[in-house]
Amino acid sequence: MFKPMKTIMLVCILMGFASATLAIEPAELDNRVRTLTAKFEAFQQQPGKGIPAETLRAAHGIILLDRTKAGFLFAYQGGGGVAMVKDPTTQAWSPVAFLGASEASLGFQIGGEQDFYVILLMTPDAANALTNPNIEFGGEARGTAAGSSGGVEGKLPNAEQPVLVYADHEGLYGGAVIKGGAISPDDKDNRTYYGQYVSMRDVLFDHKVQPTGAASSLANVINSYSQDQERSKTAAK
Repeated sequence: MFKPMKTIMLVCILMGFASATLAIEPAELDNRVRTLTAKFEAFQQQPGKGIPAETLRAAHGIILLDRTKAGFLFAYQGGGGVAMVKDPTTQAWSPVAFLGASEASLGFQIGGEQDFYVILLMTPDAANALTNPNIEFGGEARGTAAGSSGGVEGKLPNAEQPVLVYADHEGLYGGAVIKGGAISPDDKDNRTYYGQYVSMRDVLFDHKVQPTGAASSLANVINSYSQDQERSKTAAK
């Protein structure tokens, strides 16, 4: 007569264990930022594919996006990453804000075979789009090469392009399209990381939180490839 109750208790214990297993901790998010930092460095060091220093310097914002496989009980192939924006006065990078990505949308629009993307937001309006609940870069923002490739000597591909998309296997990815719903704020991860509810504007523009050590390290790496011409030339060879 006690078997049903025991079964219910066992299910509750297993569900609690699964929830604890699947819960994201701040340390895990820190590790995610460090992993993205390492992938950005590796991308910059690929021969002929590193983003030119002058292009990085001109960016108002940056998104590092990684296709990930997550879940202990459910294997789901999706994507996620972080965004940062540059203070127009101090030129300092903001803290990181976490993003989610739709696998179906990204896979169809910017190439499902890729694993890592660097998305540069080249105008203030493009950077401000990160504060929208449904992030959309002008409805259809394309990262087009205009005949240019990566490397420090490459010219800024097109001053009128609000968004430039670089992929880990392709360099500057000419066929990219980013529409609403492809990328969205990850409010849960942002809340976990900063210990409070914060909006994308709070994190990126309003100085409501301070950069973590992992975010500061990422900013330093981006700055190093924005300013160090010799380092960029070496990566471009």
